[in-house]
Amino acid sequence: MARRKRSGVDEIALLPWPIGLVLGILTYFGIRFGIGWLFSAFNNPYSQGLGKQLSAGALVPLAWASLAICWMAALASFFRQRRRKKLIETQTGLDSLRNLSWREFEILVGEAFRRQGYVTQETGLGGADGGIDLVLKKDGKTTLVQCKQWRTQRVDVKVVREMFGLLTHHRAAAVKIVAVGNYTRDAEEFVAGKSIELICGDSLLSMIRGVQSTSTGIASSRESLVDVQDQANAPNCPKCGSTMVGRVNRRTRDRFWGCKSYPTCRGTRLRPNTEH
Repeated sequence: MARRKRSGVDEIALLPWPIGLVLGILTYFGIRFGIGWLFSAFNNPYSQGLGKQLSAGALVPLAWASLAICWMAALASFFRQRRRKKLIETQTGLDSLRNLSWREFEILVGEAFRRQGYVTQETGLGGADGGIDLVLKKDGKTTLVQCKQWRTQRVDVKVVREMFGLLTHHRAAAVKIVAVGNYTRDAEEFVAGKSIELICGDSLLSMIRGVQSTSTGIASSRESLVDVQDQANAPNCPKCGSTMVGRVNRRTRDRFWGCKSYPTCRGTRLRPNTEH
């Protein structure tokens, strides 16, 4: 998949949203007053005259437009940050990971690594068919990541060989392949002695739980999922028909069934054998 060329707005939207707000203010004053002052500083009658015209307000529309663009990008960054937080905090198990789209899965993995202290870059080179989906930087080292959100198929050795080739080509320190499922035996044997880490679904789930905010109660197994045997008997949501998951009321400690599509769907059911 060809990489989409990013615009300046896209680049600003990738920054933390407070930076976009500050950048908008600096850009506004720089265009509104800075350019005119710069021309006026030259010892040239023409430049000084132009500087006076610019300082008088000729660049006001451009200054306001630049401010608006930066603040719109900051707003996009704000909602992007909220979306990523919601995406990672609402994961409750392998089923919820399988229900993500490949793009959501890539975003989720990137956010999980970011919370581990990596600087994460989404390359746009992967897509649904694979490739380099993320570039991680930490302690001066670069790690390439490929995300495989295959629901049933195991990741085979061909995928691992391709990533090993990219590891060599880009002279990266390591490669991580992240999958919801598992890997074939050939794939596991191929990575022996190489700087390639195969992260399967269970390991990914543990990593996500490790970076979830404890205040949400989702990362805690006591407050998020019921035991596996109980979950197998989970009812369907009375509102949307989706499978429900076991949850715990953080205030009363009562256990109940909640729709896995929460907060899109807020269907609930009482659960017998309530424990406090």
